[in-house]
Amino acid sequence: MKRHNILKKILSSVLAVVLTFGMAGCGKDKNNNESADKPMTDITLVLDWTPNTNHTGFYVALSEGYFEEEGLNVTIIQPPEDGATMMVASGDAQFGIDFQDYLAPVFTSEDDIPVIAVATLIQHNTSGIISLKEDGIDTPKGLEGKNYATWELPVEQAMIENIVEADGGDYSKVNLIPEYVTDEVAALKQDIDAIWVYYAWAGIATELAGLDTNMIYFKDITPEFDYYSPVIIANSDWISENPDTAKAFLRATKKGYEYAIDNPDKAAEILCEQVPELDEELVKKSQEWLSAQYKADVDRWGYIDQSRWDAFYKWLSDNNLSDEIPSGYGFTNDYLP
Repeated sequence: MKRHNILKKILSSVLAVVLTFGMAGCGKDKNNNESADKPMTDITLVLDWTPNTNHTGFYVALSEGYFEEEGLNVTIIQPPEDGATMMVASGDAQFGIDFQDYLAPVFTSEDDIPVIAVATLIQHNTSGIISLKEDGIDTPKGLEGKNYATWELPVEQAMIENIVEADGGDYSKVNLIPEYVTDEVAALKQDIDAIWVYYAWAGIATELAGLDTNMIYFKDITPEFDYYSPVIIANSDWISENPDTAKAFLRATKKGYEYAIDNPDKAAEILCEQVPELDEELVKKSQEWLSAQYKADVDRWGYIDQSRWDAFYKWLSDNNLSDEIPSGYGFTNDYLP
C-alpha cells in the first residue's frame, strides 16, 4: 500500500508465489448449502502486491461466504512478473488491482489493451512524503537539502518537483538518492530523510516503531494528485460479455469492504487468518486507520468521480508525461452495486 506498488514490475519476480484461497476451504456457506446446488463461476483476482489492508474486503468476502452467495468461486493470486494489468488484459484473470497513475500507458498504448477500472478501493490518495520530525520537513519546501529516496520514475519525480515548487522551494536543491526502500523505519533512521509511502501501511509501521514523523499528503498540495489508488480493474471484453457476473463480483466485494468499515478489528482478524504470515499488530492498527478511508466522504463504495479521474490525466498530458487521454476514458461505474 506504500508507494512500492509503483515498482511492482521491478520486484514482482520475488512475488511469484501464489496465494490461492478457494471457496471450498475459506468461505462460509450462508445459504444452508443452497449455493452447493448452483453452478459456480470461477473468477481469478490478481493483486498488485502482497496481501495487505488495501485488500481486506476481498478476504472478508471469501471468509464470510459473500462470493459464494453470488455463485462465484474466487481465487486470489499475487502478480506475475509483468504485473496484474497484463494478466487481466490477457484474460488469465478477470479482475485485478492497479493504480490510476500506472494505467496511463495502458490507455494511451497503440495496442488495444482491454482493461478498464470498475471501482476504487479507497476514495482518496493516501500517499505522500514521510520524514522524521527532527528533520524539519513539515512542508514540501523543507525537502531542500534533504535526501529523498527516488525510484527515478518520470511521473514520480515530476510530482515531487510540483509540490516543492508549489511551496516556493527549489527542486534542484533536493538530493535525489536512487534507492528502493523496503524498510522505511530503518531507512529513516539512517541516510534517507524522506520517502514516498502510503500511510496506512508504511506510515503505521513507523508509528509502531515509535518514530515521530511528519507526513505531507500529495492531495493536500496539488488537487490533481488526489487520483484513485488503488482501483479494481477488469478485462473490458470479458465484462461486456458477462455483465451479471461482474456485478455479482462487485456486490460481494462491496459487502466485504463495508464489513471492514463497520468491523475493522474483526476484519483484521479475518485477513490475518487468511494470510497468517502478516504482522497482526500492523494489520490491526492499519485496518483501524484505513477503514475510514474506503468510502470516506461518499455514500457509494467504489465510486469513481470523473472530474478527479480526468484532472490527473490532464495534468499528465499538460506536463508531457503522457499522451492525452479522452475525458471519461478508462473507467466505469456501471457495474457497481
